[in-house]
Amino acid sequence: MEHVRLGRTALKVSRLCLGTMNFGPQTSEEDSYAIMERAHEKRINFFDTADVYGWKKGEGVTEQIIGRWFAKGGGRRERTVLATKVFGGMGDWPNESRLSALHIVRACEGSLRRLQTDRIDLYQMHHVDREAPWDEIWQAMETLVAQGKVLYVGSSNFAGWHIAQANEAARARHFMGLVCEQSLYNLIDRTVELEVLPACQGYGLGFIPWSPLKGGVLGGALAKAQAGRRASENAQKNIEKFRDKLETWEKLCQRIGQAPADVGVAWLLANPAVTAPIVGPRTVEQLDQAVAAASFKLDKELLAELDRIFPGPGGPAPEAYSW
Repeated sequence: MEHVRLGRTALKVSRLCLGTMNFGPQTSEEDSYAIMERAHEKRINFFDTADVYGWKKGEGVTEQIIGRWFAKGGGRRERTVLATKVFGGMGDWPNESRLSALHIVRACEGSLRRLQTDRIDLYQMHHVDREAPWDEIWQAMETLVAQGKVLYVGSSNFAGWHIAQANEAARARHFMGLVCEQSLYNLIDRTVELEVLPACQGYGLGFIPWSPLKGGVLGGALAKAQAGRRASENAQKNIEKFRDKLETWEKLCQRIGQAPADVGVAWLLANPAVTAPIVGPRTVEQLDQAVAAASFKLDKELLAELDRIFPGPGGPAPEAYSW
C-alpha cells in the first residue's frame, strides 16, 4: 500500500481510507474488528468516521466500536491516522449540532471519550454552517489544537468558495486552516471538478472522495442484478437512471478483464488531486477487493474512454462553461 502526504502537510496516509459508516448498522462489532485488523495488515493507516455514524442520535455507535478496538492495545491506535467529524445532531437541545464554538468543543470531548483516545488526528467539519462566523469556528479549533486534542482540521461537503473563505480567515489568524476536503466524487458525480478540486489544489488541500462507487452502482450492479442480488432502493433508482451508461461501462470492464469496482477506484486514484478514496467495506472480502484496486493503473486511452461514457462538467470553472 502506497502512502502519500495529506495535502500540504507532512502527514503520511494510505492511498485508501477505511470508511467505517457500516460499523454497527450493517456490520457487527466482531466483523468490524476483523476489517480494521485486515486494514492494518494491508498497511491502510487512514480511518474515517463521524460522531453521528451508527444513526442512534447522541450515541456515537461507530465511534464506540472503534474505541473498543483501540482499547485492545497492540499499537492499534498508534498505527492509525484517525479522522472523525463534527456538525450532525447529537441531541435535541439547542447547541447540540452545527458549528458553534460550544458544540465543536463539546462534540470533540464526546468523540474523544467514545474513541478512547487523547487526540483526533483529523477533525472534519461535516458540513458548512452558514450561521457560524469563521472567527468563532477557528477560535474553537485553535483551542483544541493548543490543548493537543486535535492535530489537523478538515472539511467535508464544502463548496469551493467555502474552502477559500475558511482558509483566508485562518490565514488572517496565523492558523494553518483546512488541510483536506471530503466530497462526493465518482465517475457519475463529477461536479467537484468545477471548483472544489481547483480550490483544493490552489490551497494545498488533500482530497478524499466519498461514495467512490456511487453506493455500489459502479460496482457491477447490472451483472449482480442478473445474478439475483437485490440492490438498495436508492441504488435501484440510480441503476435505472444511468442504465445505458452502466451497460457500456460494464462491457468495457469485461473487455479489459477488470472488476468494475477496481476500475472505478483506479479512475479516482489516477487523478493527481485525489489523496485517498474512502472505501466502506461491509466484509473483509470487500476490503481485500478494494486493496487490489489500488494497484490497478489506467492508461490514457482507457481514461479517455471513461470520459466518453461518463463525461464530466468539462473541466474546471469558468472554462467548463465560458468561452
